[in-house]
Amino acid sequence: MSTATIQHHIGGRTTAATSTRSQNVYNPATGAVSGQVALANLDDVGLAVAAAQRAFPAWADTPPIRRARVMFKFLELLNARKDDLARMITAEHGKVFTDAQGEVARGIDIVEFACGIPQLLKGDFTDQVSTGMDNWTLRQPLGVVAGITPFNFPVMVPMWMFPVAIAAGNTFVLKPSPIDPSPSLFIADLLEQAGLPDGVFNVVQGDKEAVDALLVHPDVKAVSFVGSTPIANYIYETGAHHGKRVQALGGAKHHMVVMPDADIEQSVDALIGAAYGSAGERCMAISVAVLVGDAADKVIPALIDRTKALKVLNGTNLAAEMGPIVTSIAHQRITGYIEQGVKEGAKLLVDGRGFDGAKAGEGCANGFWLGGTLFDHVTPDMRIYKEEIFGPVLGCVRVPDFATAVQLINDHEFGNGVSCFTRDGNVAREFARRIQVGMVGINVPIPVPMAWHGFGGWKKSLFGDMHAYGEEGVRFYTKQKSVMQRWPESIGKGAEFVMPTAK
Repeated sequence: MSTATIQHHIGGRTTAATSTRSQNVYNPATGAVSGQVALANLDDVGLAVAAAQRAFPAWADTPPIRRARVMFKFLELLNARKDDLARMITAEHGKVFTDAQGEVARGIDIVEFACGIPQLLKGDFTDQVSTGMDNWTLRQPLGVVAGITPFNFPVMVPMWMFPVAIAAGNTFVLKPSPIDPSPSLFIADLLEQAGLPDGVFNVVQGDKEAVDALLVHPDVKAVSFVGSTPIANYIYETGAHHGKRVQALGGAKHHMVVMPDADIEQSVDALIGAAYGSAGERCMAISVAVLVGDAADKVIPALIDRTKALKVLNGTNLAAEMGPIVTSIAHQRITGYIEQGVKEGAKLLVDGRGFDGAKAGEGCANGFWLGGTLFDHVTPDMRIYKEEIFGPVLGCVRVPDFATAVQLINDHEFGNGVSCFTRDGNVAREFARRIQVGMVGINVPIPVPMAWHGFGGWKKSLFGDMHAYGEEGVRFYTKQKSVMQRWPESIGKGAEFVMPTAK
């Protein structure tokens, strides 16, 4: 069995770590060790930042259209090798291959957006703001910027960050999750083939030690992060304390409201796919079904049948609907929440803890397997309602009316994504306007915005002012400069001791 060593990518080449620390990389479907990943120390991070710092002046001076041409070539290579990336995701994360293909496709969308960077970097110009004087603005890159990304989207989330950052003229250091690190090196290789200069994109594998080194390094000007809320808060506070621009996306509790008038079959399809897709290991997964009025009587029986019938298989099997849990530690955490839900009095309708991994495919008996789990009569005081489980556990909350559903969601500390299924246009409009959540779906279960709109939640789901990708991503990775100009012939004689005004 091959056990590859997964290293860093610094200054245009794969580089062995100076650190001696490493950790195992697993195939979640089998539980077998598939490799070892190096864990960077302060020196490794310093080398990556230094390489990025050396590359920055020339890359920042490169005309935006030439930077865009590199991104176009990268896009071409990505499209040719996208299934290779998807296979890597399935091998190290465990999500089913078709879902991994979808992840890569959504990442490619951001690369396509970044290819339009010349248009996105245009400033404003005002002729004759005062007699003989003009004023204009331009957007310039920040310098070395860093991305710290989670295990659940090892391709898509980094692509929320580096294509826009690099196209805007920055140089980039990526610190991916050590759980599924291989795609990061594959991406680095494709960027090199696309003609990206050495040092513009670097990868440091690692854990908290690498994160802390990036947060305090004086040459790192901005940090983007996606992960849990406690870590997002830590990233935001630490990075800001060290004078960095920080964009930290945290946890979530995605509710889906089902109104009595909703199409029940469509609603159940949406709940099943969004609750159990990717084994629930995504911040936009639906983890709470808010069933209004008599909707519960129609939805719950169908949910029970569909949850029991989930095709939980090795992700390489194209018939699979759900794969394994990413790690044994995550598996233990999720089963602990299920136990807690039972203790707190929620009604356990389908228990995924008894799933036999041997049924998932050959060699899967020792994998990190869990079936879909369904609770009814969940209440807002329960931990399984309040906290992010990040697994294939769907809790159903019954409420009497629309107003109660809205208040329930608005009272939650997270505000990432939310959905409402209804046929009533007024209900849909009121829901979209009144709900205190950053991303809203109307009859759309996972309302992840497209590449040109930007991703981000409210409340404890986002620390910082700007959302990821889209035009806000361009603003995050650039700083505005205002220039006022006049020429000697238009300057009157004598010193001016008052604030300049339009005259």
